[in-house]
Amino acid sequence: MVGTLATRQLSVAIERPPGEVYDFACVPENFPKWAAGLGSSLTRGGDGWIAQTAHGPMRVRFTEKNSFGVLDHHVCPAEGDEIYIPVRVIANGSGTEVVFTLFRQPGMSEAQFAQDAVLVEQDLRTLKELIERRGPDGA
Repeated sequence: MVGTLATRQLSVAIERPPGEVYDFACVPENFPKWAAGLGSSLTRGGDGWIAQTAHGPMRVRFTEKNSFGVLDHHVCPAEGDEIYIPVRVIANGSGTEVVFTLFRQPGMSEAQFAQDAVLVEQDLRTLKELIERRGPDGA
């Protein structure tokens, strides 16, 4: 059993209402548009999804759509333990804050953890740009 892991909270403010952000971000087919860390493509497979990543295919399970702004997902590499990725969409004034908790995985060096954080921050900026560019009507 692994002890408590080191974490980093990474977030981005998006100038759109939380419902609009959540409605876009909770759709698994939209993840490849903004979450490069999850892979270049995502297809249905068995009881979940299969992401094509630089490390080979990985199974992904997403939290069901909900009214709490929870976007958690679990990534299952071909080898190794399942990785839990908690993400929250919360109100921030008239806009939204998307908060991603990054866990330092066992065996991950400090440099790898820092690089992982940089990649997540890029993904969050991409999500912000996509949603803000879409406009309030989703177009």
